[in-house]
Amino acid sequence: MTNPKALLIGALLLVTVLFTWRWVLLARRARSAEGALSPLHAAIGFGTNFFDTLGIGSFATTTTIYRLWRLVSDQQIPGTLNVGHALPTVAQALIYTTIVEVDFRTLVLLILSAVGGSWIGAAIVSGLPRRTIQHGMGVALLAAAILMVMTALDRFPGGGTATALTGGWLVLACGVNFVLGALMTLGIGLYAPCMIMVSLFGMNPTVAFPIMMGSCAFLMPVAGVEFIARKRYDLKAALGLALGGIPAVLLAAYIVRSLPLTYVRWLVVVVVIYTATMLLRSSKAESATESVDEARRAH
Repeated sequence: MTNPKALLIGALLLVTVLFTWRWVLLARRARSAEGALSPLHAAIGFGTNFFDTLGIGSFATTTTIYRLWRLVSDQQIPGTLNVGHALPTVAQALIYTTIVEVDFRTLVLLILSAVGGSWIGAAIVSGLPRRTIQHGMGVALLAAAILMVMTALDRFPGGGTATALTGGWLVLACGVNFVLGALMTLGIGLYAPCMIMVSLFGMNPTVAFPIMMGSCAFLMPVAGVEFIARKRYDLKAALGLALGGIPAVLLAAYIVRSLPLTYVRWLVVVVVIYTATMLLRSSKAESATESVDEARRAH
């Protein structure tokens, strides 16, 4: 009898191959305009995915670096995150989903819900104006900072012992994961919210790892294809995240495994809050500029 988890891994590999093929096909057409791969972007991919594998997260840290160093335009950051971090996240999922036991039906339904949310979310976010994206990313980073503080203070719910959900709880969890998948396309990482959801629903917190990693590994290629098709991402930056990120995941998972990250977490919180504030200020400033322009046109 075929192992259900083996089928899931096979499906993930198929999605990954299709995503990579589509990305390579479209990237070839744009390469002349983007230039060669930048060592700086590869270094960013290595650093953010290394700490992501160890539990820091990658979306908030990558957004902060891009914003502070002005490497990627605000409009292209959500797409760059979902495209560039997709393959390193797949590597994480392949490593960790085979370790932790979780009910197969619960896992598959939650993953499908997240993928559905990301598909709809990517279609919406990829068409948003810059001011709206700035505001959305600012709110997303503030939410990420709150979750980082909860992690640093060990304030997450304790959870239970269940490895499966049934009935209304399963339906509710699918709805929550659908929303989390949609928010991923705006730059809100799924890891910490998924951990909270799993714990609040009485599940063993360890089952959050295959759920959140499996969800992200499937949804990011799906969302990424939408951003690629609409050219709402930075090719050079995304390539750096992917090529620098995969070896970082392998190093962190198999060699380093754990580090004392308390001070790193608090430093990230401070920088993320600063970046969120700057994004919200930029959004407000652009809104005021648009209002003045509209008033001038009216007269």
